[in-house]
Amino acid sequence: MVAYLGSPSSRHLWFALSLTFAAIYALLAMMRAFSAEFVIQDDARQHVFWMQRFTEPGLFPGDLIADYFQSVAPQGYAGLYHILAPLINPILLHKLLPLALAIVSAAYCFGVCGEILPVPFAGFAASILLQQCLWIQDGLISATPKAFVYPLLLAVLYHLLKKQVLATGLAVILLGLFYPQGVLICSGVFVLQLFWSPRLLVPPLKPSPPSPLTRGEGESPPVPWFPRPLVPPSPGSPVPWSPLVGLVAGILVMIPYALSASDFGPTIAADAAKLMPEFLPGGRSAFFGEDPWRFWFSSRGGIRLSLEPPLMAFGLLLPLLLKFPRQFPLAPKIHRNIAILSHVIISSIALFFTAHLLLFKLHLPSRYTQHSLRIVIAIAAAISLCLIIDALWAFMQTISEKKHRIGLLPLPALLVMGLIFYPATVKNFPWTGYTIGQFPALYQFLQQQPKDIMIASLSEEANNLPSFAGRSILVGREYAIPYHTGYYNQFRQRLLDVIKAQYSPDIAPVKEVILKYGIDLWLVDGGAFAPGYLEGNSWLMQYPETAEAIDRLKANTLPAITPYLPRCTVFQTNDIFILSAPCILFGN
Repeated sequence: MVAYLGSPSSRHLWFALSLTFAAIYALLAMMRAFSAEFVIQDDARQHVFWMQRFTEPGLFPGDLIADYFQSVAPQGYAGLYHILAPLINPILLHKLLPLALAIVSAAYCFGVCGEILPVPFAGFAASILLQQCLWIQDGLISATPKAFVYPLLLAVLYHLLKKQVLATGLAVILLGLFYPQGVLICSGVFVLQLFWSPRLLVPPLKPSPPSPLTRGEGESPPVPWFPRPLVPPSPGSPVPWSPLVGLVAGILVMIPYALSASDFGPTIAADAAKLMPEFLPGGRSAFFGEDPWRFWFSSRGGIRLSLEPPLMAFGLLLPLLLKFPRQFPLAPKIHRNIAILSHVIISSIALFFTAHLLLFKLHLPSRYTQHSLRIVIAIAAAISLCLIIDALWAFMQTISEKKHRIGLLPLPALLVMGLIFYPATVKNFPWTGYTIGQFPALYQFLQQQPKDIMIASLSEEANNLPSFAGRSILVGREYAIPYHTGYYNQFRQRLLDVIKAQYSPDIAPVKEVILKYGIDLWLVDGGAFAPGYLEGNSWLMQYPETAEAIDRLKANTLPAITPYLPRCTVFQTNDIFILSAPCILFGN
């Protein structure tokens, strides 16, 4: 049974297990998605809410927030939701997609690893490590564009390694339609594949004893290839059609992005961003001012290399293990395809620093490393684990006394158990980031209002209203994304106007905001007029207007809107009040 772990005939078993674990993790998350009537993933509140327009065209008319997030949605991503909208509501679809994305990612991860080390257990280990990594953060679960980078980037790598020309080109096009930054990473890989190739470092080794991962059927190990150093391909070598076609496909799919101009541009300049509180420590999109370690490794500007689950750290050992092929008998079975891991790393790091040089023009630098390096580290860790387990088994065969061999069995067993049972050690696995609506009566009340109403509020609950009630809000923390000035200058002015109005001792600013922005309803938290309400809100505390409001509240100067709460409230639930804007304007 031990010898069966890596036999060719076991490939289907390990592949099925890979898909099974991916499906189990996704189904656990799906249980939370359907645990209440009003549930949505945190990031989906930005990227999915506006898609309700596909099922109800009258929603969010002239809505700045909805128009902006629709404009930045990749065409393939928006198109998928649009095509399926007649069958599945977008809010429902975003809860179902992670299951499909997880299974496809697991399948391709298994396949990519198999093209590097043809040991089925390695593919299983790579797949399960990547899945565990993805289900403790908010990438896959969100069903936003970044969720698609994993199956599609892995698809590109798999078809590239298989030398499947048309499939490679198609996968690149799909990646560009869903996550354009991924195409830039792949383009770097294609260039490296076209102009550099790994060199043979060591001669073939003699056949090694049977191991639990290789079955030892008497075959000679293949020629060992390793990813360093890189040398130009020799003249007269076959034309590498897959990377060539992939590169052309990448250029073609990126041309529309390069030629199109955002309706909400331009992108903010780095010098301007350094002066805005939104980009400073404590800001909504903090980027500058972090300590160097955090800035370069874990912030929005950092590489964000993930070593969770802990076994992912074994991926860092792979270059060292490959220096000792005789100590690790499975090493000679590693194919020269392993060079693709170094190609992905080189391309990702190069784009990471390019994004820093062109700050915000290519969006956030971390976009070019956090996803691709997760894939690389998962595959490298799986290969390392296989090398170590196989080496331990080979060492055990050299021990003459059976009791001593049995004493070493717990070592590989612990590694396998750590791989499989890691989720049991993690609180709230899988992590979903789902937001559960706490005020169903509020959402139902707003759903009964006209579709074109506009709601002003500084409440955190306002962030949920576009998704749960399908109604427009003037501002909300979740939508305060400051990268495009054409959008954010308008958004920021709206926010400052609402802060000034809600906490003004004069009712005139309130009426001015109502008329200026066409406000129909004003949502106020019951505790909104206590100083601590504002002091505990890091988003609002970015602005001087908030400090002024706190000073007035501490001086017992009540905002002019407070007397309107009793007579203009049209709906109340718990500690949330909905005020009629016409009532505030006309006093009736």
